[in-house]
Amino acid sequence: IVFVVGMIRGNESLINMLLTAISLAVAAIPEGLPAIVTITLALGTTRMAKLNALVRRLPAVETLGSTDIIASDKTGTLTQNKMTVEKLVVGGEVRDAKTGAGANDASDEGVLATLLMLNNDTKLTADGLIGGPTETALVQYNMDHGVDAMPFLNAHPRQAEIPFDSERKLMTTVNKMSDNGDLWVTVKGAPDELLKRVTQIQLNGQVTVLTDVLREQLLTINHQLAVQALRVLAFAYRPVADVPTEMTSDLVEQNLIFAGFVGMIDPERPEVAGAVAEAKSAGIRPLMITGDHADTAKAIAVRLGIIAEDDDAGVITGAQLDELSDADFEKKVRQYSVYARVAPEHKVRIVNAWQKQGKVVAMTGDGVNDAPALKAADIGVGMGITGTEVSKGASDMVLADDNFSTIVVAVREGRKVFANIQKAIQYLLSANLGEVLTLFVMTMMGWQILAPVHILWINLVTDTFPAIALGLEPAEKNIMKQKPRGRASNFLSGGVFGNIIYQGLLEGGLTLLVYWLALTFPVHAGATQIHADALTMAFATLGLIQLFHAFNSKSIHSSIFTKQLFKNRAFNWAILTAFILLAATILVPGFNTLFHVTTLDWFQWLIVIGAGVTMILIVEVVKLIQRLRKSAA
Repeated sequence: IVFVVGMIRGNESLINMLLTAISLAVAAIPEGLPAIVTITLALGTTRMAKLNALVRRLPAVETLGSTDIIASDKTGTLTQNKMTVEKLVVGGEVRDAKTGAGANDASDEGVLATLLMLNNDTKLTADGLIGGPTETALVQYNMDHGVDAMPFLNAHPRQAEIPFDSERKLMTTVNKMSDNGDLWVTVKGAPDELLKRVTQIQLNGQVTVLTDVLREQLLTINHQLAVQALRVLAFAYRPVADVPTEMTSDLVEQNLIFAGFVGMIDPERPEVAGAVAEAKSAGIRPLMITGDHADTAKAIAVRLGIIAEDDDAGVITGAQLDELSDADFEKKVRQYSVYARVAPEHKVRIVNAWQKQGKVVAMTGDGVNDAPALKAADIGVGMGITGTEVSKGASDMVLADDNFSTIVVAVREGRKVFANIQKAIQYLLSANLGEVLTLFVMTMMGWQILAPVHILWINLVTDTFPAIALGLEPAEKNIMKQKPRGRASNFLSGGVFGNIIYQGLLEGGLTLLVYWLALTFPVHAGATQIHADALTMAFATLGLIQLFHAFNSKSIHSSIFTKQLFKNRAFNWAILTAFILLAATILVPGFNTLFHVTTLDWFQWLIVIGAGVTMILIVEVVKLIQRLRKSAA
């Protein structure tokens, strides 16, 4: 259009109009935007890596900023994954583990301690105990009570086993107990599951029938320990003459003798409660997923601030979840914040239910069976320390420290990256719109238009440098006080598109106003000199307004007059460099000839600078009105 109109008016030659049209096309297309977005995302991943969040897929940085739900495993992520035995329950009595007995003792406590050693996959090495934190804690308890672990295990070799699985929540071994060939079936697992298979109890050195009254008493004790945030394991055994021919749960894990409970503590990570509070203030809902008893899960969730103490309805078990259809669960999913006694396959249902509510879900996982849930989630979060290679491969981000608070830090960084990309887009597109508007109106009005070299220089110098620097802006103070932007959001959401339009029109309007003022109130005489001055002032104004506007773009809605105005050193240097390069085209002899500009006097410079200041003031007023409307709403 500009080319055709310019040729019709006949004010410019064919070559000049062609070059102008091409230059305008270059100015209209934000060719630097893909590079700026990529650079900003890459810098975000670098910063996250320093904070122990290793991003495996670049777009995940931006997605993190829109997270609505963080579904986290309890053990090792919300807690320290450092188990210690705190309580023993034998004969229906709760005892302090420090005063307990080891596996060498003939008491009821000694029988329980023996099972702690035998039903255990911990490896004893020269470097210490190798195994899961729960099982190493059981061996450590015995070692603390004088048991020499290696000779004891060598004297009671394992003959057979049924490995633990998350369905039955039990593990069984068969161990040799003496040189006479005596064998014990040993079973450990979830108290509620194991007590279903127990018929007798070890009591005061004797084996007696487990009455219903005593069974209820044990369940009550289990609840009391669980609400103290203790993880409770039950242990039972049964003497057998021979190794069972079929090692199945139905044949082996029956008619057992109850030996006792062990209550273990896995302390919460001290920084997690603060991270949970920060997530909630950011409108993010944290969920806890665990294989622990519901009472234990709730107690820890309350201590971390995930749910309120009176929120019993916020806890659901895997068994209860199995009773709900997908449709029913989708209707009730907002009710639950704690998932207890769940299996890995339940995680997929949790992810799907929240996604159907339109939420962006981050899910943690460390096992092979967690891979489907990590793939289904918008952000799959693997564990760098305890995670399997399969779970890491299925994840979008890996936590080098397995820490929940690192997820929240990554979300904050993701929000910052998204906000900075928005700032760069708003700055670039509004600047490009201002350039296009200026040339279009000049052409339609029959005025002399900016030369191609003016457009390209502005596009190169005052567009690119500040836009890249905006990608390095520090996070705004209220960034974690804002609600998640939602699944449907994009870089033009949140008022950015409207800002681009009015700010682009404002840039072009101010430039045209300065051009008109230069023509109407000339400083020099002669038509040629007057038009040369007007074009120079329009060129300087368009470039300088964009540099002033770069400061506007440091925040989409907040005022720029804060302590952070000059905090971004890269931005400061970018503005200074761009200003020097822009001023050099007018002030440095030789350059002004190359760029077809004239030397301006102080009054003309005052008008140019005044236009730049006006740009800041008008945008600040609009931002104020936007904030007032938002607060009123």
